[in-house]
Amino acid sequence: MSPLNTPVGMGRRHFLQVTSATTAGLSLGFFVPERASAANAPQLNVWIEIEPDDTIVIRYARAEMGQGSMTSAPMIIAEELDADWKKVRVEYATAHENLRTKRAYGDMASVGSRTIRNSQEYLRKAGATARHMLIAAAAQQWGVPASDCKAALNKVSHAASKRSLSYGQLAAAAAQLEAPKEVPLKDPKDWTLIGKPIARVDIPDIVVGKIKYGIDTQLPGMLHAAVAACPVFNGKVKSMDASKVENRRGIVKVLNLGEFVAVVADNWWRAKEALREVVVDWDVGEHGTLSSTAIMAHLQAGMAQAELAVARNDGNTTQALSQAAKVVEADYFTPYLAHATMEPMVCTAWLQGDKLEIWSSTQNPEATLAVGAATAGVPQPNVKVHPVQLGGGLGRKSPQDFTRQAVMIAKAMAGKPVKMLWSREEEIQHGLYRPASLMRFKAGLDASGKVDALHIRVSAPSILATLLKLPLPKGIDGQAVASFNDHPYDIPNTLVDYAQRNTNVPVGFWRSVGHSQNPYGRECFIDELAQAAGQDPVAFRLTMLPNNEKSKRDRSILQAVTQAAGWGSKLPAGVFRGVAETEGYGSWTACVCEVSVNAKNEVTIHRVVIGIDPGYAVNPDNIVAQFQGSVVHGLTAIFWGENTIKEGRVEQSNFHDYRMMRLNEMPKVEVVIAPTGGFWGGVGEPAQAPLAPALVNAISAALGKRIRSLPLKNHGLSLARVQGKTA
Repeated sequence: MSPLNTPVGMGRRHFLQVTSATTAGLSLGFFVPERASAANAPQLNVWIEIEPDDTIVIRYARAEMGQGSMTSAPMIIAEELDADWKKVRVEYATAHENLRTKRAYGDMASVGSRTIRNSQEYLRKAGATARHMLIAAAAQQWGVPASDCKAALNKVSHAASKRSLSYGQLAAAAAQLEAPKEVPLKDPKDWTLIGKPIARVDIPDIVVGKIKYGIDTQLPGMLHAAVAACPVFNGKVKSMDASKVENRRGIVKVLNLGEFVAVVADNWWRAKEALREVVVDWDVGEHGTLSSTAIMAHLQAGMAQAELAVARNDGNTTQALSQAAKVVEADYFTPYLAHATMEPMVCTAWLQGDKLEIWSSTQNPEATLAVGAATAGVPQPNVKVHPVQLGGGLGRKSPQDFTRQAVMIAKAMAGKPVKMLWSREEEIQHGLYRPASLMRFKAGLDASGKVDALHIRVSAPSILATLLKLPLPKGIDGQAVASFNDHPYDIPNTLVDYAQRNTNVPVGFWRSVGHSQNPYGRECFIDELAQAAGQDPVAFRLTMLPNNEKSKRDRSILQAVTQAAGWGSKLPAGVFRGVAETEGYGSWTACVCEVSVNAKNEVTIHRVVIGIDPGYAVNPDNIVAQFQGSVVHGLTAIFWGENTIKEGRVEQSNFHDYRMMRLNEMPKVEVVIAPTGGFWGGVGEPAQAPLAPALVNAISAALGKRIRSLPLKNHGLSLARVQGKTA
């Protein structure tokens, strides 16, 4: 299990102990738990079952939260299986089955845009293996060489005799065969499904309301719980007085669980309203005076530390800067951000003796199982985690603090199923926030305008050290310096160093994590350097991106997007362009924004052209949807996203002061998909990376001054409504 998925509330060593059974004996893709015979749905491997009516059941082992991989991952299996997609049905694999089969399904976490890029190889092999077994079964039945048979669209055919059998007719016999140890995979030129725009398998049920999200869980005799943790992070309950509500209609129990209090009732609204009248005296500890001003001072002090961890050191940057013809310096800042998922934290737990069942909107069902078992004090094989759809995840539903809470409540409720749901206020004020980050850039240009030296210093909290309790290799948190230590530009003298400046504000993995903020600083500063050199921003970047193996994909996606946007063509009066490009999550992205700013400081976004090179584009339709959604999410953060701290508390509490983007503010988005092949990149997160710098570069050009901190609301800027659209 990846360190990314270590659950909140457990030490790293204890987590490794409780998950040891889960992680033993990996046998990806080919493990068959019980050898199928003439069953109704013979199982060729853990991923594939084929029913007599020719329906193919393909299992999906990750979470689906709107990112669309519940369609894309099965497409990869179906491609190698030569399946008829119209006859495919997708079903969830479960964490408890993964445990029983010694992790035959592998990693089940949906984090880091890695579902396709980390699992494509074994998914392809699973499909190819099943196809070879079906062909072998047909060849045996006909008494012909398997090499003379061909599979396509759920059939195996023998051209010479003009015979064919459906997969449904062959499955039982194929399931009796030994799976080949090695199978050749298709050449991409022979793909018939991958690369085609396919409608997501879950959309019809979403539209008609059939999809069951975690918040929809209903069980006989189910109780409901509302919770409240200390408003100051890491505080504890000192005392609690529930006398006002204990005898109220529908209230079952009020629980003091040390780290939080919970009201259990016959419906959630009663629980939530009663919770407001429970009087809690909180022990806030030493952090009750923490403020955003103090945090900024803490980050600024990091810039002056005598010794910093070095993430990259090429050449002699200090000397090169001292000899530069021109030096450009700038500080950039990005704030804490809550996730604000559409569906708040929700988990239903039912503890019956030593058996535990969980229905949870989780990005990592394996971690849910492990934390549930540890919290309930039951063996892991006694835990079932039922898969449900997530109403958004954005990284927040991978840590398991809410699972732990739900199971603690269930333990106190004597065999009753309890659905615990956080209020929106609880979700925003008790998040695991994207770290605030202060970035300092200093560059030296020679007399011709070429960048000869670049020093980037980052002062920010560490997610790895605080959330996951992991040691930092050479003192570096990779997310804090992402897109800095691996920048592609040909700058011979580069120094990147890092000051770890942790605070009491808990931090976590927010969609695209470091790539949601660092490219903003990097690519805006590159524009500052282009301006100092008197060069066009695109031409300036291309001169620093040599056409070699390291930088060729940065060049190609930058050229593809700027060409699609018509970079260099004449714009209407008052309209300005901005550009950015970067790599993230194994894919390369670029963006061009066209904006105007009126006298009221209202920003009109006329056009967003954003593109990706993911290597192979499995489902172009889903890529377009993901990029459009990423623009919505990204613009929300860019214009309004900010969590501020006062007296140790997050000041924002709901959507009235943690603003979301509205429909009538949504600009036109054009998505450029430019796959170059040869690798498998992520899709769910990379679009966030180039959006902020491209937009802010355009706005800075329109204003004639640089904007070096987010959100834009703090600069008096607002987003204009799109003409013709209503809220």
